[in-house]
Amino acid sequence: MTDLILTPNLENADGFYADLTAAHDGLNKAESDALNARLVLVLANHIGAAKVLSNALKAAKLQDT
Repeated sequence: MTDLILTPNLENADGFYADLTAAHDGLNKAESDALNARLVLVLANHIGAAKVLSNALKAAKLQDT
């Protein structure tokens, strides 16, 4: 399966957001950026499928424009 779910799909989205922001508490910009990079790599490893990850990169880039 290579289709991405781009509509809200998080179980307990508010709780995840709270955990994510709490993980950044007390970090400077460089540390926060490093945490985000590690999180992306952990989640990419969990997904594993190259085509899904490629589609996710494209979708994320489109959201930035």
